[in-house]
Amino acid sequence: MSSDSTSISVRQPFLKSIISEKKVILSIEEQIIEGCIVGDRKAQKLLYDRYSPTMLGICLRYSKSSEEAEDIMQDGFIKVFKYIESFRRQGSFEGWIKRIMVNTALNYYHKSQKNLHKNIEDINENKILDLDDDPPKKLPFTQLEMLEAIRSLPEGYGVIFNLYVFEKYKHREIAEMLKISVNTSKSQLSKARNYLQRGLAAIAEKKNNY
Repeated sequence: MSSDSTSISVRQPFLKSIISEKKVILSIEEQIIEGCIVGDRKAQKLLYDRYSPTMLGICLRYSKSSEEAEDIMQDGFIKVFKYIESFRRQGSFEGWIKRIMVNTALNYYHKSQKNLHKNIEDINENKILDLDDDPPKKLPFTQLEMLEAIRSLPEGYGVIFNLYVFEKYKHREIAEMLKISVNTSKSQLSKARNYLQRGLAAIAEKKNNY
């Protein structure tokens, strides 16, 4: 009985500290949001410093160079500051920022491509591979190696791969966003996976030769 009592007394302050810490984090986020709404520069810098590392990682997956990724991110944050008052405080604030970054990256993609299939072979709708619709399993590569392999994908493949695997969009949603058919989305995802597997196999072979 005494041991249970001791156990509870030890745990309670710990739980209180966790709850208190969460409240502080939420309070800071709310203060940052309110500050950005009124155009406070310090609040804008705090928001940028807090979320830019994660957002740059997202933008890097959609770009062919670090410079382009930074441009996408900067444009994305301009939109964040412009529309932050429209954030309804329902769901994750970080998730809201991520969606803005992804949409900004897609705008860049559309501007750079007059034709979705400009950099890849024409798709034969009658030869679409059957997909299990499960994201690829984790592979024994570093984050940098995976990023480089993903960025090496032809743009049409890369955009669909990112939207499906990382942003968790369904093929129907991707088709609507890119104005393509669902079958085209599935086919490009399958080809992206094959392309990626070949690229990673080449990386693995190179590492084994060292």
